[in-house]
Amino acid sequence: MNLNYCLRRACTLYPNAIAIRDGARATTYRETGRRIHQSASALRNLGLQKGDRVATLLLNTPEYYELYYSTLVSGTVIVPLNTRWNVRDIAFSISDSGSRVLVVDRKFAPLVPEIQILAPALETILIAGSGESDDGMLPYNALVDAADPEQHAWDDPREDDLAGLFYTSGTTGGPKGVMLSHRNLYTNTLHAMYVLGLGPGAVWLHSAPMFHIADISNLHSLSMLGAENVFLPTFDAEETLRLIERHRVTNLVLVPTMINMVVNHPNFAKYDLSSLRRVLYGASPMPLPLLEKAMSMFPCSFTQGYGMTEASPLITALEWQDHKLENTDRKFAPVKSAGRPVMGVEVRVVDDNDLDVAPGVCGEVIARGDNVMQGYWNRPDANKEVLRGGWLHTGDLGTMDDEGFIYILDRKKDMVKPGGENVYTPEIESAIMGHPEILEIAIIGIPHEKWGETIRAVATRREGAGVTEEQLIAWCRDRLTHFKCPTSVVFVEALPKGGTGKIQKNVLRERP
Repeated sequence: MNLNYCLRRACTLYPNAIAIRDGARATTYRETGRRIHQSASALRNLGLQKGDRVATLLLNTPEYYELYYSTLVSGTVIVPLNTRWNVRDIAFSISDSGSRVLVVDRKFAPLVPEIQILAPALETILIAGSGESDDGMLPYNALVDAADPEQHAWDDPREDDLAGLFYTSGTTGGPKGVMLSHRNLYTNTLHAMYVLGLGPGAVWLHSAPMFHIADISNLHSLSMLGAENVFLPTFDAEETLRLIERHRVTNLVLVPTMINMVVNHPNFAKYDLSSLRRVLYGASPMPLPLLEKAMSMFPCSFTQGYGMTEASPLITALEWQDHKLENTDRKFAPVKSAGRPVMGVEVRVVDDNDLDVAPGVCGEVIARGDNVMQGYWNRPDANKEVLRGGWLHTGDLGTMDDEGFIYILDRKKDMVKPGGENVYTPEIESAIMGHPEILEIAIIGIPHEKWGETIRAVATRREGAGVTEEQLIAWCRDRLTHFKCPTSVVFVEALPKGGTGKIQKNVLRERP
């Protein structure tokens, strides 16, 4: 099996079902399949061959959906680019991947001249959206409209053929391209179908950015089940609520920061969310107070997915039936976990010598399965380290209980060690999120002459709130062991976030 099968199945079994809903326009799977073949022909007409890379710098749009499939049909490889990167990271990824073509949204057209200077090997630029071409860029939609859908038959790739290069943000040496094959992503498709809770008449809102694996890992599952796709070009809390009501959305992905913005929006109660069946969340730790609030406000069940781009991405899932807000004072309450390994994935928690640690003991989470990446593009040294022994080393610190639930304690690089004590930042963040005047929080370590490191809280207050540094530290001291409490608090207007809304602690650590 390969990813092309997912679309073939949709076009065969659900030809008259709505595949794409774009404003007032609705397109069936039969019509969408035809247009995808036209897009594949248009790519081949540019002279692209099997294995050539096609970079995309797009908002969430129907064109993005088309390109995820037309690259597969044409045998080319999609390279989705983070729309929140600076132009140098964008150009680096284009050059590093050897992409010959870039498809760009009109919003990002002003970046093109600098991209061309920084990535001179780029041959062709297509501009998506309506309107004429600009400054030598070719109009994507016009090329697709003019292409013959029968010119190129369905490609039948091998399972190990590369399907996509997904670049992860790099703190040093530039982003790294994660090589995901048809086998990797098809395996995840089966995982996601089990976890997502999709059913007949499913309507999916692409609320997370489509360049990120958090959203696209579900795209092929949606096709397999004939689900409808609705697009939110860029995340906005109220627009999310409006689209759920307008299109009777049943399922979507929201990372914790997005959930926080939605449930705290002043107009939340004005919208009819009764169509919702399941919210999938993940990508960063979910503070328990925020989860409790979201579960009380949304009229649906919740599922957590834990994983990473290198695993296509699912590793574990906390099923809806395990979201029980009982005995949360216990150290090992399932609702505080990342769930258990999804079917087909093995997970271990190991020490620095890759030996299993006992239940309840902290170690590094490692995983293996057919969903694990082929490796990093052009990074043989990194591959040896991350994939040693045939296991993906996640870089996450965690523990496993006697029932196989995995508890993610922190990223190795985010853990703070004041006076040699291991302090896991999500525990502090969860305690602080319980304060009624705090909207968002991030915990980082800062250098200290005596203790090596000390803990700093970087927080945003709710509108009109006046909580002080001293009051927030006192709040923590009433709830946490003393060495886990922040020694300083910095209040900011907003926390820096990556493309998925995940807080960028590396940026905070670089600030004075």
